[in-house]
Amino acid sequence: MLIYLVFLIVCFGASIVGAICGIGGGVIIKPVLDSFGVLDVTAISFLSGCTVLSMTTYSVLKNKISGESHVTMKTGFPLAIGAAVGGLIGKWLFSYVKSLSSDPNKVGAVQALCLLIVTLGTLIYTIYKAKIKTYEVDSAIVCVLIGIFLGIMSSFLGIGGGPINLVVLFFFFSMSTKLAAENSLYIIFFSQIASLISTIVTGSVPDFQIGVLVLMVAGGIAGGICGRAINKKIDEKTVDKLFIALMVLMIVINIYNIYKFM
Repeated sequence: MLIYLVFLIVCFGASIVGAICGIGGGVIIKPVLDSFGVLDVTAISFLSGCTVLSMTTYSVLKNKISGESHVTMKTGFPLAIGAAVGGLIGKWLFSYVKSLSSDPNKVGAVQALCLLIVTLGTLIYTIYKAKIKTYEVDSAIVCVLIGIFLGIMSSFLGIGGGPINLVVLFFFFSMSTKLAAENSLYIIFFSQIASLISTIVTGSVPDFQIGVLVLMVAGGIAGGICGRAINKKIDEKTVDKLFIALMVLMIVINIYNIYKFM
């Protein structure tokens, strides 16, 4: 029961921050649960993806129904389509890397290392983004290609989308922090649906207790509700500060995970 409670709290807290910053929450859930070593990395990747999907589903549908959606469809839709395709490729890539070794710890180490690099790069970019020239890409083909890349990273790392979505949206589309956060959740929504369908169709759903999934999904939805409400009440500078603090924490956790898995 204690483990169940920990999973619920982690998913709830991660989804609050994920909804505020637009990172989905998986970037927190995956490495934090990996550090506990209670489940293998495949199960945690799947459960993390389901949790992120539940949170983004709520956020995206709520924004659409309430008429508060600010997703730029000209770029957002092709990005989302690309992310769905990338989600399938990322799922295959994860299975391939897993097949190279019978030791799940090695897979966890690869994921942790990749996530560390992504997180570190994101932190550096966020700190200096005011000095970096940005662009306004409007080509549908380029948007699809960018979406594929984001989907691959999302699915392979089991993080939903994470901080790399925001950096890409900042750099290639000159989006503000809050607009990037909403568009990021929209992209994550599509990539995670594609990844989940692929897992079910290929019969590669890992073993886990259904109670864990129920609690994690409940935590994800509850966190999404709270995070969406908080996002409306804080300014962009506060979101940026929260995002930077989160990246520093994730760097520390991923370094620990690399050491633990190796």
